[in-house]
Amino acid sequence: KLLIANRGEIACRVIKTCRKMGIKTVAIHSDVDANAVHVKMADEAVCVGPAPTSKSYLNMDAIMEVIRKTRAQAVSLNVSICCSFLSSLSLQASEGVTFIGPDTHAIQAMGDKIESKLLAKNAKVNTIPGFDGVVKDADEAVRIAREIGYPVMIKASAGGGGKGMRIAWDDEETREGFRFSSQEAASSFGDDRLLIEKFIDNPRHIEIQVCTIIIVLADKHGNALWLNERECSIQRRNQKVVEEAPSTFLDPETRRAMGEQAVALAKAVKYSSAGTVEFLVDSSKNFYFLEMNTRLQVEHPVTECITGLDLVQEMIRVAKGYPLRHKQADIPINGWAVECRVYAEDPYKSFGLPSIGKLSQYQEPLHVPSVRVDSGIQQGSDISIYYDPMISKLITYGSNRAEALKRMEEALDNYVIRGVAHNISLLREVIVHPRFVQGDISTKFLPEVYPEGFKGHKLTDLERRQLLATAASLYVAEQLRSQQFLGTPRIPIAKSKRSSWELSVHLGDGTYPVAVSKDGSSFSVEVDGMKLNVTSEWNLASPLLSVTIDGTQRTIQRISRNASGETSIQFLGTVYKLQILTKVAAELSKYMPEKAAEDTSSILRSPMPGTVVAVSVKPGDMVSEGQEICVIEAMKMQNSMIAAKTGKVSHLRSLKTICNLSNKIEFK
Repeated sequence: KLLIANRGEIACRVIKTCRKMGIKTVAIHSDVDANAVHVKMADEAVCVGPAPTSKSYLNMDAIMEVIRKTRAQAVSLNVSICCSFLSSLSLQASEGVTFIGPDTHAIQAMGDKIESKLLAKNAKVNTIPGFDGVVKDADEAVRIAREIGYPVMIKASAGGGGKGMRIAWDDEETREGFRFSSQEAASSFGDDRLLIEKFIDNPRHIEIQVCTIIIVLADKHGNALWLNERECSIQRRNQKVVEEAPSTFLDPETRRAMGEQAVALAKAVKYSSAGTVEFLVDSSKNFYFLEMNTRLQVEHPVTECITGLDLVQEMIRVAKGYPLRHKQADIPINGWAVECRVYAEDPYKSFGLPSIGKLSQYQEPLHVPSVRVDSGIQQGSDISIYYDPMISKLITYGSNRAEALKRMEEALDNYVIRGVAHNISLLREVIVHPRFVQGDISTKFLPEVYPEGFKGHKLTDLERRQLLATAASLYVAEQLRSQQFLGTPRIPIAKSKRSSWELSVHLGDGTYPVAVSKDGSSFSVEVDGMKLNVTSEWNLASPLLSVTIDGTQRTIQRISRNASGETSIQFLGTVYKLQILTKVAAELSKYMPEKAAEDTSSILRSPMPGTVVAVSVKPGDMVSEGQEICVIEAMKMQNSMIAAKTGKVSHLRSLKTICNLSNKIEFK
C-alpha cells in the first residue's frame, strides 16, 4: 500500500502505475480538494488540513499520522515535502515504511543548491561560476553580484519550479531580487537561504534523466544509467512551458559527455531512484551543472515516450530493492516527443498571469492519434489561488520532430477548456513559429520573439478571409436551424426559400461586407471580392467544429455568442471577437450609443486574484511613478504592484487578505 503525499496530475500519474502493478494507494488532500480527481482515483483518501499547503500537503505531523493510520507500506512525496521531510524518514524506516525515492543523504545534498554545487565540483561536473555560500542580506548580495559581474541569478537554495529565482542586472534589481526571492523561498520551501551565480546569457536549458540503484553487498557499489536528454528552453519566469525529447541541439558526443557527468554526480551522492540533472548549454555547446532534482519531474512523459520506460514503475522497483533491468546500451531514442504545459493563465499578461475559476466545460483531445494527457482535473473542477495553476501536461509523439509538432498543433486545436483563461494560444504560436520549428531556441525565446508581450496570432490576409467566411457561415447555419420545427407536426404557413444573405462582419479595427449563399450543406462566401467554399457538418451543439475552407481543414471552437451578434471564435489557437449583423442591422447600429470605457489611469487594480502580503502605502501618501504600492502572492509567486503615475493615495478599497479583480487603490 502506497501513500501519495502529492496532489493534481502527478498524484494521478503515480496511481495509474500502482494500479498496473497491483499496489493499493492512499491519497491525502486538503479540505478544498475533497472532490479532486486524485482523491477519487485512490483506494483510500484522508484529509490532512485546510487549503494552504503549509497546513495540509506540507503538514508533516498530519502526513505521518495518516501513514500510521492507514498502515501504508511506502510513501511517495512531492519536492517541497522531500526537503522538509528528512527528520521523519528515519522514523518511517524504523516503522518499516519504504520511501519511494533516494535516501536522506541524496535528498539533503541535492535539495540544497549550495551543497549540490560543491558536490558537483568534487565529482568533476562543470558548474556555473558564482558564490558558493549563503548570502546573508541585501548588502552582501550587492557586493557579491559586483564581484561576479552583472547579470547575476539569485536563487533559493532549496528552490525549484522557478520559485525564489530572480535575474538582476544592477544593484537595485539585486536588492529587490534578494527581498522577493527570500520571501518566496520561505513561503514555498520553508527555507529562505539564497545563493548567487553568474547568469548565463542566451542559454539552452537541457536535462539528463538519471535512473540509478544501490545494491548493498559486502562492499557498497551502485549501478547507474542515463536516459537521454530533454530540451526545456521555452520558459517564462524561469518556469518551463514547452519541453521535448530529444534536443535538436545536442550531438552524440555532447549527449554522451553530459550523460556521463550526470551519472558521475549520481554515484557521488549514492543516488538510488529516478532523478534529473539539469544543465545550461551555451551556443558553443559548453554545458554547466544547474541542479539535480531528486524527484519525478513534470516533464518526465517525454522521456518515457522515447525510451519506452515507465519511470514511476522503475522508482517503485528500485525502492523495493530490485536491480535495474537495463544497461546503458539498452536505452534507445525512439522517435520524438513534445510536451506543452497547459496552464490556467492569461498569456496576454506577462506571458501568463494566473486565472481562477470553475472548469464549466472540459474535453481532452484524446481522440487525436499519439496524444497523451496527464491531468488531475475534470469538468467541474475548481482552479484556486492556493495551488499551481496547471491544468494538464499535453504530450504528443511522432516518428520524428515534424510529426510530433503537427500532432501537437492538432491536439491544441481540439482541446476544449471553458471557465478559466488558458495559455493554449501561446503554446500553439510557439510550436508553429519558424524559429522553434528550426530548433533556434533559448531560454530568452519568448521575450525575443514577443518583445512587446504576447498579442495572439496575427492573421494573414488569407487567414482573415477564412475566419470571416467561417464566422458568416456559422451565423447563417444557426439562422437556418432556428427556423426548423423538430418533434412536432406543426407546419409553417410559408416555407422560407431564402438562399442568400448580405452580412456585415466586424473584426478587430475593420468592418467587412460578406455575402453568403447556400449550396446544399456548403456555403459559398464572398469576402474582399474573393469567393470561398465553406463545408462542415454544422453540429452547432458540439464544442468543436471541423470546417473545410477551399480544401483547407480547420478545427474551430465557438466560445460565446449573444443576441447582439457578438461572438467569440477560437481560430488557429487564438480567440477572436467578432460582431455579425445583417446589412440593415449594421446600418442601424451606428445610432446605438456606445458604453464609455472606465478611466483606470488613477487606479491600481490587482491583475490577478491572490493574497495581499504587504501594503507599502496609506491614504494621504504621495507616491512616484514606479513606486511599489503593495505585494500580491498568487500560486506561490510574489508580484510587486507599482504606481503607473505620480500622485496622492486617496483610498485603499477592499484591500483584504484575499483580494480579487475588483480590489483597487485610487490616486489623485
